[in-house]
Amino acid sequence: MKYLVLALCLVAGAAQAETGADPDWPCVQRKQPHLSLGQMWSGPEPDETVRELARTPEIAALADRLEQRRLPLEKAEAEVAEFAKTADNKQLTALMVAIFDRIDPHRAALIAGIARYGNKQVDLAKRIGDHRQKMEEMQKAEKPDFDALDAEEEQLDWDTRIFQDRQQALTYVCETPVILEQRVFALARAIAAGLK
Repeated sequence: MKYLVLALCLVAGAAQAETGADPDWPCVQRKQPHLSLGQMWSGPEPDETVRELARTPEIAALADRLEQRRLPLEKAEAEVAEFAKTADNKQLTALMVAIFDRIDPHRAALIAGIARYGNKQVDLAKRIGDHRQKMEEMQKAEKPDFDALDAEEEQLDWDTRIFQDRQQALTYVCETPVILEQRVFALARAIAAGLK
C-alpha cells in the first residue's frame, strides 16, 4: 500500500511537469510567487504621498496588527471600520498599501519554502526508489546478507514514513498562502467600505 501511494505521488509530479507547471511546486493551487495590489484593491491608486503615509507610525502600527493571522478577521474588520470613521481616502489607501506591503513578502517567502519542501519530497522519493533497487539487488545475490537487507529495509521503512507524513502535512502547508490571500482581500474590502 505504501508503495502505491509513493507511485501515485511520483506520477502526479510527472503529470504536473508535463503541463508546464513548476515541477518543484507540490501544491494543487497554481504557483503565483507575488500578488499585485491591483488584484486585491479596487480603491484609489496609491501615489507617493499615500506611500509616505503608509510609513507613518499610526498607519504602520495598525497595519502590523491587522496583518497578523492570530487576530480574528472579524476583529480586524472592526478595527478597520473604527479607523475609517476619522480617516480620509488617502489614509485608507495608505493602510491598504501598508498591509499589502507586509503580507506579500511574507507570502512570497512561504511559497519559496513550499518549493524547497517539494524538492525535498522529490529527493526523498528518489532515495526510496534507490533503497528498493538496492534491496532487490541484495536479494538476488547468491548468498544474501540478511543483516544488510534488514538494515536497508529499516531505512526504506523510515524514509517512506517520513515521505508519507510530509505528504499528509502538504495540504496544510499549501493552504497557508491561500489563507494570506484571503486575508488581504477581506481587509481590502473592509477598507474600501470606509472610502468616502
